[in-house]
Amino acid sequence: MTPARVTLIPGDGIGPEVTNAARFIMERAGAAIAWDEQLAGKAALQAVGTPIPDALLASIKKRRVAFKGPLETSVGHGYRSVNVTLRKYFDLYANIRPVRTLEGVPAAFTGVDLIVVRENTEDLYSGIEHQVAPGVVESVKVITAHASKRIAKFAFELATREKRKTVTAIHKANIMKLSDGLFLDCARGVAKRYPKIAYRELIVDNACMQLVLRPQAFDVLLLENLYGDIVSDLCAGLVGGLGVVPGANLGDRVAIFEAVHGTAPDIAGKNQANPLAVTFSGIVMLRHLGQNRPAKRIERAIERLLAEGKVLTRDLGGRATTTAVAERIVALL
Repeated sequence: MTPARVTLIPGDGIGPEVTNAARFIMERAGAAIAWDEQLAGKAALQAVGTPIPDALLASIKKRRVAFKGPLETSVGHGYRSVNVTLRKYFDLYANIRPVRTLEGVPAAFTGVDLIVVRENTEDLYSGIEHQVAPGVVESVKVITAHASKRIAKFAFELATREKRKTVTAIHKANIMKLSDGLFLDCARGVAKRYPKIAYRELIVDNACMQLVLRPQAFDVLLLENLYGDIVSDLCAGLVGGLGVVPGANLGDRVAIFEAVHGTAPDIAGKNQANPLAVTFSGIVMLRHLGQNRPAKRIERAIERLLAEGKVLTRDLGGRATTTAVAERIVALL
């Protein structure tokens, strides 16, 4: 098999530790990948003076697939989020977060199996904000028919492909009648073209309540950017946290697969980080690349690891190191 060419972004904090573990697991599982390692975020800023080097952008443009660890984003000051910038630069309009219950992971619910589909390029994340007067700041929410129709079509195509039954659009159109109203109008129009998929709508606050009461009732969730960001993390909490949930950012030409948790600077370099989220993201990437056999091998090995319950990191109730978890997964392949 000709190796797939993938840009590897180790990330900040625990990023290098968990991406190295995932890379080790994928290679031992038989994945055929030629890696091109590139810096981004704080590591790149310290090394070359910019958080988004030209070499990084060139590598992703050429390879069209990237595998990324978490990147540090300062709060309230400093450079803009590298994650948001990459999504907009490569028009990665669909953020996908599969969320499901895993045997052996402490969680509040069983039987959860849903997919969050989040529009990834506009809304309040457009970054259009300015000071109107001292003490008054205005931030502009941008919703377009183009982006709304595109993400709605993506959600219904995903539901069809994955044999899902329902797409739920989540909104606040009772208050934001023009912006969220446009989003709903577009979703309704797209839904008519998929009569085999049930379509429903929920106001975002009600949706959050329903998710923490009956998450098993949800299938595919369709959301604007901000709501999707918040709800996707809420959904991760239903099944044990961000340490066991993958993430993917998809466009028509480029795809970036990433861990959805933070950089955890308090444990960086201590070999304590959970590598499962980034490894699950690697599984999603392998399937995107058409390498289904190693993807399935890794998935089954992780299921065995969790069922054993003996080699787990601290966040899952164990005491194992990052390295020990990776080595045990490889032993179970």
